[in-house]
Amino acid sequence: MQTTQYLAEISKELQRSIGLISDAEAEELVNAILKATKVFVAGAGRSGFMGKSFAMRMMHMGIDSYVIGETITPNFEKEDLLIIGSGSGETKSLVSMAEKAKAIGGKLAAVTIFPESTIGQIADMAIQMPGSPKDQSESDYKTIQPMGSLFEQTVLLFYDALILRFMEKKGLDTNKMYGKHANLE
Repeated sequence: MQTTQYLAEISKELQRSIGLISDAEAEELVNAILKATKVFVAGAGRSGFMGKSFAMRMMHMGIDSYVIGETITPNFEKEDLLIIGSGSGETKSLVSMAEKAKAIGGKLAAVTIFPESTIGQIADMAIQMPGSPKDQSESDYKTIQPMGSLFEQTVLLFYDALILRFMEKKGLDTNKMYGKHANLE
């Protein structure tokens, strides 16, 4: 297969995935972010990279957002929201983080393939993403892509769609957001 044929198939997979995401779950997350004092994102590996891009866009919108594990990340408090992106919902370090966030009294959102997972069960809200586990052994969802690529791509697009919804709700446009873009590059 040629590279462009792979791209076409990946696009088809993403189109199918996007159609399976719940608007009601997405809107619940948008509203939770707008109510939170600070928003934290976490994820392991490539899921974490998707979360970092989301935190950056939230910052561009004026939301006080942080990535767990960065040196400038402040403490998590009761009025805050932690969004964990985890395909399996079972990553040990993320489970521990979820438990601690709940013990502090903050809100927790899980963006996961498995809302019935440990993190999904701890969370105040679970947004189910389509996809298959990294080993693709126990899934009816088929993909030509390796490991968790489809989940990670879907999460990135989902996060970008949430940003568009925020922009709509807050009356923001790209020009207003660009004022918060890094300028010492």
